[in-house]
Amino acid sequence: MSYEPVVSHVADVEADDAFETRLKIYEGQRAAVARVGKDPVNAPMIRHWCEAMGDTNPAYSGPDAIAPPTMLQAWTMSGLSGHTRGTHAYDELLGLLDEAGCTSVVATDCEQEYLRPLRPGDEITYDSVIESVSEKKTTRLGTGYFVTTRMDIRVGPDLAGTHRFRILKYAPPRRADGPGGSPARRDRSQKPARPRPVVNRDNAAFWEGVQQHRLLIQRCTGCGTLRHPWLPGCNACGGLDWDTVEASGEGTVYSYVVMHHPPFPAFDPPYAVGLIELAEGVRMIGNVLGVPYDKVRIGLPVRLEFQECDEELVLPVWRAQEPQEMPETADMQEMQEKQEMQEVGT
Repeated sequence: MSYEPVVSHVADVEADDAFETRLKIYEGQRAAVARVGKDPVNAPMIRHWCEAMGDTNPAYSGPDAIAPPTMLQAWTMSGLSGHTRGTHAYDELLGLLDEAGCTSVVATDCEQEYLRPLRPGDEITYDSVIESVSEKKTTRLGTGYFVTTRMDIRVGPDLAGTHRFRILKYAPPRRADGPGGSPARRDRSQKPARPRPVVNRDNAAFWEGVQQHRLLIQRCTGCGTLRHPWLPGCNACGGLDWDTVEASGEGTVYSYVVMHHPPFPAFDPPYAVGLIELAEGVRMIGNVLGVPYDKVRIGLPVRLEFQECDEELVLPVWRAQEPQEMPETADMQEMQEKQEMQEVGT
């Protein structure tokens, strides 16, 4: 008869409790104090945002324009020069997590609340507080702690909005080599599952369609505008009623990136992720298949496929068309030059 060594387990639990008590001390402490936006709210930035998002709402242009509410965080961004570091409390919290082995970080989600519209010329100030630190959590990426900060954004004395931002500071699992080789040679059946998309009441019908191998696009029943990603209301007329149309599956690469890092266990970098412009006019993100990652180019024609990642997860992906179906040589040369200029710019 054998007995489990319960003493070490109790010690581990007590150590975790003690560490979490140390982390909880930082709740309510400042993460940033009295910072000022690098630029006032301005029309050019609003225009660039609306062009990138395809948002044609007339409220965002003209003499009485307001900024799109979802730009709230944009006015606090530091740019390439960055801000000074966070407060001592915030840096100390992250340092504790690093010392505990939670050296990796990934942003998980954000929540925003809009209290008053922002208009061109508004000068914003903001500060942030460490709102919460979770107990230890085990996720597909690894084991760690969720840290939530709340940013309060003001114009003068008025609170314009709040922005909650949550990160996971975690220790990635160790990748044990299989017999006779490196992790790359392990049985692919043992590969970790792909992360699941966030499904909510606004986009549930989209993912139900994908599960049925149908790519559905939202359509406003008021003005007929198509939109993607799925939203609770129309960004053109503000209407709340909608139906769907099924995409033809034809598209072109509008832009793309090649992912090299970080190497998450469920993925095999490098691989190309494209912003695909559908024939219907909306754009969506998906992996580009059927061509080497370093051969993907802006303007590359693609067709929709559905990739069954496992028994539960189906994802839309985009397969490059055959060379004979590519655009004419002159058009491709122009697209290539555009891409090279873009790469130089980055």
